[in-house]
Amino acid sequence: MGTLNISRSEQDALQAIDIHQLDKLIEQSMREQHALALRNQRLESCGDFVYAQFRHFESDLGAYRAAKSSKKVSETELDAQRAGQNLADAVRQMKYLLEKELRERERFYIDDLILPPHHFDKRLRVAVRYRWRPTTDGNWQSGSITFAYDVDLSPDYRFPQRAPKRKPSVAQQQRDEQDKLARTWEHLRQQALHSLRQFFREGGDGAKVPDRFQVRLDASGRYLNNYSAQFWSEPS
Repeated sequence: MGTLNISRSEQDALQAIDIHQLDKLIEQSMREQHALALRNQRLESCGDFVYAQFRHFESDLGAYRAAKSSKKVSETELDAQRAGQNLADAVRQMKYLLEKELRERERFYIDDLILPPHHFDKRLRVAVRYRWRPTTDGNWQSGSITFAYDVDLSPDYRFPQRAPKRKPSVAQQQRDEQDKLARTWEHLRQQALHSLRQFFREGGDGAKVPDRFQVRLDASGRYLNNYSAQFWSEPS
């Protein structure tokens, strides 16, 4: 369950692409009205974002190829051109992000493979492991921080409460509670990872990362917000 890091297989596929050659192959695909020229570029291995743009390009090329009337040909050609440009832009964006990530890895690395617990309770915890060094030629040091969030599952009467048509069974109530806690845990995981990365990107000292942090909640005192996991900032 990764969030921050580009996988090794995606790195290899992205680094193998020559962006100028890709532009030429997209132009060739437009002329030929199919994407066979791109099959050796391993776009399906470049991550979900790039692959989705590739599939859109393939689909629009198919519509362009099938068009009959001059109006339809003109419309579908324009759609395919846009999809091809979106594909090229997606690859450029991911190559840029990869270069940025590899530079950052010279100073810090955050392990984003965090598995959820088998069963959730109201005391949600996300432990994030990381390593860092003060300079690119310094010694690596390891650490971890646990983000804690005690969830309030009681009804929030600030909002209208929809009464169920019939009272759910105990088993259904338990399933609903687990589903809600699972979504909240995932939100906490995302907050924790992005907060720690922001800390290091801003030049934070890994020695000052606490072992544990009780997240700060919104004004209601119940929910997470965009600043909940910023362990280094002063409470507002």
